[in-house]
Parts: sequence; structure tokens; C-alpha cells
Amino acid sequence: MSRPVRIEVEVAGHVGHVFASRRIAHTDDAGDAADAGSRDAGAADSDVGMTGSAEPAPGPPAVVLIHGIGASHRYLERLHRNLAATVDTFSIDLPGFGATPEPDHTLNAAEQATYIIGALERLGVLDFVIVGHSMGTQFVTEVAVQQPARVRHVVLMGPVVNDRRRTVARQALALGRDCLFFESPSSNAVVFTDYLRCGPAWYLKNLRVMMDYRLEDRIMDVSAPVLVLRGEHDPVAPRDWCHRLMARAAAGAFLEVEGTGHVVQHNKSVEVAEAILRFAGLTEAAPAAEPVA
Repeated sequence: MSRPVRIEVEVAGHVGHVFASRRIAHTDDAGDAADAGSRDAGAADSDVGMTGSAEPAPGPPAVVLIHGIGASHRYLERLHRNLAATVDTFSIDLPGFGATPEPDHTLNAAEQATYIIGALERLGVLDFVIVGHSMGTQFVTEVAVQQPARVRHVVLMGPVVNDRRRTVARQALALGRDCLFFESPSSNAVVFTDYLRCGPAWYLKNLRVMMDYRLEDRIMDVSAPVLVLRGEHDPVAPRDWCHRLMARAAAGAFLEVEGTGHVVQHNKSVEVAEAILRFAGLTEAAPAAEPVA
């Protein structure tokens, strides 16, 4: 399978990168842009501006992947690759993260959601399953609230911030435990190189946004089915917290992936991809999730 095409998209003055894997080009604009950007997705000259169709593409919904604080599409690459074998898949580097320019102010969750919606609209992606990891779960929740008609299903991987451990010190301790005891060398390498690129100043500005967001309240405004997914050993998103989120969702389900920590989508990408596809009804298998009683 070819590498995703990197597309630079500007929305409301904010620039991000979308990494797109389309199985079939649904519109002429999308096909032309994919051809123009089919060079190495990591190369600077593979950026393509594009405006897609105003109508939803036929066929199954796409899957959209959103990273967490300080991170980028890089720790979503394995999951992206597994999903792209079945459905159109898009990973987004949000403004200020990865290789994107830093915005003139720190974007809150609602503003990041507005960017995501606008970027997908420009690519003609109007019907999708949205998946977020860590702080990305806050952004995808906002997307589902802002555009419920476009969001088929929501997947929250390692959601934050646990309402019973809402201090920076406790979050830092949990993340440290995760890195030391429950992550693979490759997941730590990807995450920490992205943290270095992000830089401490931008990370800390976004940390305040993350800590102030009340996911446990906002999830109650999501009408789409929600899957709360965690790694078995994840100290950042403990089981009781994930169960509370599941119970507050209008249509919630829970899944725990064995033998891994917070960066579940990197360390267990095959299992997570299969779970997402089953939950979203994109395979013939029954959902491997625990429904709300």
C-alpha cells in the first residue's frame, strides 16, 4: 500500500496537515490532488491545497484519526495503515503540532474541532467515523457536538482528563509510569521526539486547555455511538474513569485491549483497527465491545 498523501489545508487562518489514504478518488478534485501529491508524503513538496465536493461521497464513511497533546500523526501511522486497507483513512496534524506552524494563539478544543471539520470539508469528507487519542478525545468530542449529522461513530482512545485525578502533578505521574513500565521502545521514541519538536512552551500552553476541558460533561452532548477504548495497563485513562465516560454517553460501549498502556493504537494497532471497524459496522463481525446496561 502506498504512503498517505500529505495535504496542507488552511482553515480560518490556521494551517494543518492531512495525511490521506483514499481507496477510490470520489471526486475529480480529490483525484487530481491525490495525483499531484502522490510523491513521498513526508516531503515538503508534496503539500497540496484542495477543495473537495460539497456532497457526501458514496460508500462507507471514512475514518479520521486525531492525535493528542504534543504528538502528531506519527504515532497513529500503524493504525492508519491497518485501517486504510479497508476504508478511506485520514490522519490530521492539527495547527501547531507536527510540522505545522504554530497559531497566533492557543486553540481551545472547540477551535481545533472547527479546524478539523473545515479541513475535512475541503477534502469532501462529510461522512466519517472520528477517532481521538488522549487530548485528541476532547477534540473529536467537540467535532461530534458541532457536526452531529456528519459523525457516524466516535472512538475515544485513552481519554483524558480523569475527573478524579485532575491535577498536572497526577497526570505527569501517570504518564511517567506509563512510559517507564507499559510502553514499547518504539512508542516512547515516537512520542518523545514529537514532544521535542512541539517544545515546552507550546506544550504547556496546550496543557492548560487539556486540564480545563470537562470531557465527562461534554460527552453527554454527543448523539453518535461512542466507544471508549483503553490499554489494559493505561494509568492515564484508568478503567473506572473509562466506565464513567461510557455510562454518560447516549450510546456508549467500552473495550480494553490486553497487554499495553496509553499508546494503545501504536502497540496494538491491528487489534485497535479491528475494534474500530467492528464498532462502526465496517466489517461483518459483531462489535467486540461492552454495551451500557
